Amino acid sequence: MPAKNRPTGTDKDLNLAELSELFTNEEAARKFVEHRVWPNGPVCPHCECTEVYTLTAKPVSEKPVRPGVYKCKACRKQFTVRIGTIFEDSKIPFSKWLMAIHLMNSSKKGISSLQISRELGITPKSAWFMTHRIREAMRHDGPRDPLGDSGNHVEADECYIGGKPRKYDGKVHKRGAGTTKAPVMVLVERNGESRCFPLPTVDSKTLKGEVAVHAAKEAIVMTDESRMYHKMRDDGMHRTVEHTAGEYARVDPDGVVVHTNTAESFFALLKRGHYGIFHQLSKKHLHRYCDEFSFRWDHRKVSDGERMTAAIKGVKGKRLMYASADKKAG
Repeated sequence: MPAKNRPTGTDKDLNLAELSELFTNEEAARKFVEHRVWPNGPVCPHCECTEVYTLTAKPVSEKPVRPGVYKCKACRKQFTVRIGTIFEDSKIPFSKWLMAIHLMNSSKKGISSLQISRELGITPKSAWFMTHRIREAMRHDGPRDPLGDSGNHVEADECYIGGKPRKYDGKVHKRGAGTTKAPVMVLVERNGESRCFPLPTVDSKTLKGEVAVHAAKEAIVMTDESRMYHKMRDDGMHRTVEHTAGEYARVDPDGVVVHTNTAESFFALLKRGHYGIFHQLSKKHLHRYCDEFSFRWDHRKVSDGERMTAAIKGVKGKRLMYASADKKAG
């Protein structure tokens, strides 16, 4: 891609100032997306063939060809970079898509669809659907190595997402378990990745099952003193901290530092995003917000520009229909 059609510098240098050209130049924005989705050149989304060519109008044709249209030499089908991605069937220009992706990846606690609507000049409905499509791109697709397989410790915790209890109304409000709030679990590898997802129910079988799926057998798993984690692992592979006794961290005789502060830090971001940005997180779409926060956590050690391009690279094969986003849960 010619240098004049993309910002200068590397992905690490991408910020609002560097991206400003893309927000006003649709051709440059499209080529920027193509370069990230097809780093080695255009690929046919219909048959995965790389023998493609740019489609141009014949000299005698009265109909112009839209920029960015390619044709496959194998299956003879036409396509653009939108086909088979979260951009498919969207009339929103790439310049605005890039602005939304940048805002969602540079905002530590997220950004609301209403704010996206105001910033991009699109309807709230379009902004809502756009943000869910971007969250779909942030979702990790395919198999993943279990947490802690490199020898790092894994922390597990759960919280409940819902409205904050009202104060000064003379009533006693229950917190956490037993409420109508949605339970969410997170497993975080120290200095590593995270897994965050809603739970259908919170009981010993469910929690232990999720730990068995996501944490490596050789990893030491750390939790609070909840009885639901009791006898989860043997031989010192499960350590607990007693929060009710005022204990939040300790060093065991074998030198292992025991705490769940990393998992609680993840939930602190999620809850601040909930209370301060989104205000309401429906149970139907909670898994998408978990994917968003988990994606930003997993890419927390890179720049906003690198995080943004990582999200763009995840757009392939994740087309999301409005009916699915609006009605489908899980």
